[in-house]
Amino acid sequence: MLRSEERNKLRAQASLIKATYNVGKNGITPELTQSIACELAAKELVKVSINNNCPCDINYVARVLSERTASQLISVMGKKITLYKKSVIK
Repeated sequence: MLRSEERNKLRAQASLIKATYNVGKNGITPELTQSIACELAAKELVKVSINNNCPCDINYVARVLSERTASQLISVMGKKITLYKKSVIK
């Protein structure tokens, strides 16, 4: 688990990046999950946007993506989710 100051630092970093993935009408697909997991391994911090046509609730999407990618949910703000996973390669 992250301490609050670490979480706040990650939120600040996330505010500077754009969402690289969109969850749309197909919801959470295995391909999307795999792509996000690969991105997390490379960059540690990923922002995901939820489109209006997504059939799932944003909190559900955040929880499922966090579980499936073994990452930590940093924030859910509006239609954006931020995930973090510490890289083992550094």
